[in-house]
Amino acid sequence: MKKLCARWVPRLLTIDHKQHREDVSMNCLAMFTKNKTEFLRRFITIDETWVHHYTPETKEQSKQWTSRGEAAPKKAKTTLSAGKVMASVSWDARDISFVDYLQKGKTINGEYYANLLQRLSEEIKVKRPHLSKKKVLFHQDNAPIQTFHQI
Repeated sequence: MKKLCARWVPRLLTIDHKQHREDVSMNCLAMFTKNKTEFLRRFITIDETWVHHYTPETKEQSKQWTSRGEAAPKKAKTTLSAGKVMASVSWDARDISFVDYLQKGKTINGEYYANLLQRLSEEIKVKRPHLSKKKVLFHQDNAPIQTFHQI
């Protein structure tokens, strides 16, 4: 017998969740295969990430060339900033189309997310006028199960 630690995974998916992910992927692949150009014009992904206010350089990054016998350069130790902000970023095959920063102390809930999608929709109309009369193929990467909707 040996004692093992549990392996961390992002989510414990049920068989139904796994099947749904496969179905969504196959649907996207079929649409992509049918018309690659049109699919890439309409497909928009959104994901969230934490952005730290300051990230110091690593010890490896701060190395400097010195002459033989020269003292090593000195540098004050820095730490990661405690400040961070949640950024929701959406992009398509061309570039980043929309970035939203969550206000400090706020959380992403249904109301916030609905408002975010409304602002994203308005931004898409401005940046991608060719999509004004077509449905956007929208992929939310951090949903409890992989989701893909036409909006």
